[in-house]
Amino acid sequence: MTMQRMALFRLQRKYAPYLFVTPFIVLFLLFGVYPLIKSLVLATYITSGPKSHLFVGLENFRFLLSDPDFHKAVRNTTVFAFFSVFLQLPLSLGLALLLNRELVKGRDFFRFSFFSPHLVGQVFVAVLFSVIFIPQFGLLNRVLHAVTGLALDTKWLTNPSLVMPALILTSLWMYVGFNMIYFLAALQAVDRELYDAAQVDGASAFQQFLHVTIPGIRPVAVFVMVLSTIGSFQLFELPYVMLGNSSGPEGAGLTVVMYLYNNGFVSGDLGYASAIGWSLALGVLLISLVQMRFTGTWKREE
Repeated sequence: MTMQRMALFRLQRKYAPYLFVTPFIVLFLLFGVYPLIKSLVLATYITSGPKSHLFVGLENFRFLLSDPDFHKAVRNTTVFAFFSVFLQLPLSLGLALLLNRELVKGRDFFRFSFFSPHLVGQVFVAVLFSVIFIPQFGLLNRVLHAVTGLALDTKWLTNPSLVMPALILTSLWMYVGFNMIYFLAALQAVDRELYDAAQVDGASAFQQFLHVTIPGIRPVAVFVMVLSTIGSFQLFELPYVMLGNSSGPEGAGLTVVMYLYNNGFVSGDLGYASAIGWSLALGVLLISLVQMRFTGTWKREE
């Protein structure tokens, strides 16, 4: 009897880990791997709803190269990502540097205040800023009128040249405080002895920032940049709600994900939508790899 129990115990020790990870593996295969493979196969078809489909091979990807609407979506999304990232990161870092100083009173209150816009979600923010951007009665036009004397009839969401600046301003309000939290954590992890040593060597505040702070937070900065880039290329809810469930005047607010949604769930061509999705995924992967390459993430330490 003792030998049987020992054999059973050894059997449990051998197979128990596999038993515990089985639910994750099953769910990952069912909701992760299978949809990816299905979407890749679907990208080789032209569909009209879930049941009607025609195999076309790589024709969907060839059509992307000459599709003017797709080109406009890529251009709009790239512009949004560029200005969002390169405005967000300096502002977030500046706020983190300011709120990391012990001399600032009420630091915890201001940290939460700047972070809190991220808690409400893109749909709520879109509705809020749709009201802020209203001509005549919108808060932004009234503030600009009081400060600069500009007219109150600036049409932010109906003027093609102002749609993208409006989206960028909205995203800054929502994500600057979110990225600030990452930079705050990174700043607090920098060894204080390095600053003391730099002061002894006569380094100015700017030199300490350049030679101590920047190297110390570089891994987090790269992470935030890549994460912000990926998030920017996934933009959908914000412009879709702000522009009244549309791409805006002359398609000025059309993004890649919005174009994917229009083709897949409005037009019903799930095959072409899958091709757009895979093109977006590969494009974001390429951009992320380039960012990590030029920021020295892969550089070998000697």
